[in-house]
Amino acid sequence: MPKRKKIVVLLSGTGSNFAYLLKHLPQNAYEIVFVLSNNPHAKGIDIAKAANIPHRVIEPKQFSTREIYDASLVNAIQEYAPDLTVLAGFMRILTPVFTKNIRAINLHPSLLPRHKGLHAIEKSYEDEHLHGGVSVHWVSEALDGGEIIVQKELLKEGLSFEMYDAKIRTIEKEALLDAVKQVLGIKV
Repeated sequence: MPKRKKIVVLLSGTGSNFAYLLKHLPQNAYEIVFVLSNNPHAKGIDIAKAANIPHRVIEPKQFSTREIYDASLVNAIQEYAPDLTVLAGFMRILTPVFTKNIRAINLHPSLLPRHKGLHAIEKSYEDEHLHGGVSVHWVSEALDGGEIIVQKELLKEGLSFEMYDAKIRTIEKEALLDAVKQVLGIKV
């Protein structure tokens, strides 16, 4: 039987994308071995606790530079020797200290290269394009600039912002799951 692929998840908030991965990735093929957050109030930590997954919070305010902070993230992640690190709502811009040492993918709620950075859902909803969507890409030194792995689109026509936002939050989970399976070669 092939060895299960090891995944580390980084998150900052509710952990809904992490919870989706936990529920939908085939357990015979993967194992989420560690959850790391920059936010001590992240609800995703509670999900990790409930699933008995090792977890840790490393707050950036205790470090003098972004590079030193990123080095602490790298050290914590490397302890678990993951096959892949998944940024699932991790709200930090990472330096080359991280990007050159960790094989990671990131979920972003727009059709990249449009609307990099914050407030992407709002910007995407308000732009001139008929379609919005989500992207999963390799983490690189450029903000939301790594090679795209998966994109999912949706038609904005007739949707209120609330409806659009809800649909984005649904398809982002599907896109993240697809990207993890694609990158790790998991067959279902």
